[in-house]
Amino acid sequence: MRCYLIHETLVPCTEQEMRRADAPYVAVLTPEEWREKRADFDMGIDMETDAGTPLETKAVVNWDSLTGTFSIPDRRDICGPRHTLAFALDEKGVALIDGSGYAAEGVEAISRTKKWRLPSLERFLYDCLESIIDQDLRFLEEIEDRMNRTEEEILQGKIQAYPASLNDIRGDLLDLRVHYEQLIDLGQELEENENGFFREENLRYFRLFTERVMRLQDTVSGLREYAAQLRDLVQSQLDVRQNRIMTVLTVITTIFMPLTLIAGWYGMNFQYMPELRWKYSYPAVILLSAAIVVVCLWWFKKKKWL
Repeated sequence: MRCYLIHETLVPCTEQEMRRADAPYVAVLTPEEWREKRADFDMGIDMETDAGTPLETKAVVNWDSLTGTFSIPDRRDICGPRHTLAFALDEKGVALIDGSGYAAEGVEAISRTKKWRLPSLERFLYDCLESIIDQDLRFLEEIEDRMNRTEEEILQGKIQAYPASLNDIRGDLLDLRVHYEQLIDLGQELEENENGFFREENLRYFRLFTERVMRLQDTVSGLREYAAQLRDLVQSQLDVRQNRIMTVLTVITTIFMPLTLIAGWYGMNFQYMPELRWKYSYPAVILLSAAIVVVCLWWFKKKKWL
């Protein structure tokens, strides 16, 4: 178990120092350590914290504590395995329960990089929550750049079918939208402060976090609409290409219709057809066929069908 006290920075301490100190604490435990030491934290928990594989991010108000879970998509593979952990907190501090090391790395990073003028449990929780979405704006900008490049390729005719990458992007955006909805619910639950664990003046931290997640959610919604527009654009380009092919086939068929008529007419071989014995019949038919082709092509170009 790793223990810290919240002063101007996160200060590592022993378990005994954590329990004697007046400052709020942060404890990072494995699920096994939590089951062993849970009673030492003296939290009134009437719901079991799921430290295994939680499926969602949520907070649950107990009679004398606040517990919950995090299910955080890996930004390198949104649809892949998630970072999962549980937490339990009261006015004295917070316990983070994680067997993968993800929580320990995050707390260690905060201890190295953060220094607070007004240290508090609320400010630490805000920095923890912010670390989850810290790089998301840049991540969403990269997705938008990928979609812009895809749009250019579609307009240039380089893409012949609906790109599989757009399906991946739509799936990632859907997972992010659900993730942000859960983070918003979590932030609102913390801001509600039903058990009175947090100071009123510090509830603004949770409100700031919730508003930022809402802006990210709006960005995700806009990108999902953009992805739908790209799908329609691909379909319209395919329709245009198909119409062009049908136009060419129609033109060719129309040109050959009179030629087919001539071939059928003079292929009847009736005995008294005068052209059969005329010595200029063959070149005359050739010239007539060529003239028909030229006139048809001229007419189609005039009508802008070609």
